[in-house]
Amino acid sequence: MTGSDLGRRIGKREPFGTKEEAAMLNLVRTADRVQSHAGRLLREHGLTHAQYNVLRILRGLGGPTPITEIAGRMLTETPGITGLVDRLEKLELVERRRCEEDRRVVFVVITPKAEAILAGLDGPLRELQGRVCSVLSPAELDALDRLLDRVREPLEGP
Repeated sequence: MTGSDLGRRIGKREPFGTKEEAAMLNLVRTADRVQSHAGRLLREHGLTHAQYNVLRILRGLGGPTPITEIAGRMLTETPGITGLVDRLEKLELVERRRCEEDRRVVFVVITPKAEAILAGLDGPLRELQGRVCSVLSPAELDALDRLLDRVREPLEGP
């Protein structure tokens, strides 16, 4: 969707003030649409985006993971990571384990119940990704990935 197409879709009467404004609004609208569709799939499995992200991280790491490491790997800023893990624990999707060497460190482990939920989501999420990205060639996907990294870079901390 080009900036001009976005303007038409949102009923804008005048052109965007700057190319940066058009690009930012386009980015926000696109992210919202992708999040909305993905959110519907996640809700069908009883998860929020943040909960799915924690479970995805745990599955990917394949073992007990400190809460601080999970927080650092989250795709979205999540200030309440402890509360998020609390809710996942109540749903029996994760377990907490204290580190034997340093009792202050708490590890989080994914449960088989959560593994099953993720397995049920893998296909539908891959299908959604394919549908969203099918309009782009592999070279365009690589370019988009690089461009988004560059746009995000000044906003991310060290």
